[in-house]
Amino acid sequence: MRDGPDISRIANLIGDPARANMLEALIGGMALTATELANEAGVTPQTASAHLFKLTDGGLLTMAKHGRHRYFRIDAETAEVLESLMIFSADRQMRTRPGPRDAAMRHARVCYDHLAGEVAIAMVDSLAAQQVLVQAGETFVTGPGADEFFLRAGIDLDRLKDRRRPLCRACMDWSMRRPHLAGSLGAAIFDLVLDRKWAWRENGSRVVRFSPEGKRAFGVLFPV
Repeated sequence: MRDGPDISRIANLIGDPARANMLEALIGGMALTATELANEAGVTPQTASAHLFKLTDGGLLTMAKHGRHRYFRIDAETAEVLESLMIFSADRQMRTRPGPRDAAMRHARVCYDHLAGEVAIAMVDSLAAQQVLVQAGETFVTGPGADEFFLRAGIDLDRLKDRRRPLCRACMDWSMRRPHLAGSLGAAIFDLVLDRKWAWRENGSRVVRFSPEGKRAFGVLFPV
């Protein structure tokens, strides 16, 4: 037997087209029912149940029952792996334009529970220019200006640091080919954007839409 983890089982789970469609539908972070995932995959409910059992048994999905419905979701780590695989796949198919063709998806979308796309990369550049965020190798760390910046923004860094989830993670952006900010801090910033009603998630999509006022307020907090 070979040493190290066996990637073949995970690769087999992701490699089936129907299961891949289900997983991609869940990258937005929302829990979906078995019926909704069957529609995403274009298969019958019976076939979807068999696929969902395999994905859950393989640790790629979690399931929770609410009433007569079963809801499935993925975690942040799985979502980031899938985003990376999208980049890898697009590169190997020799696309001349990376990522989604839809302009709205390229501009701003949700990646599990944090922002992705052009807006997210502009935010990272702004935080770096203000010494709030520093790229350290393949991840991010908070810089000397972080405590004061996020205190003014209304985000409690100390509370976020107490969580088991990493404060900062670098998640490779599917369309921009640069890392955007994930982790508990990335999620907190996205929550702030939604709570202040600067933007909203488009129904049935990963697209994030900013209002004109929200775009201006976001630009004040994260000037480029």
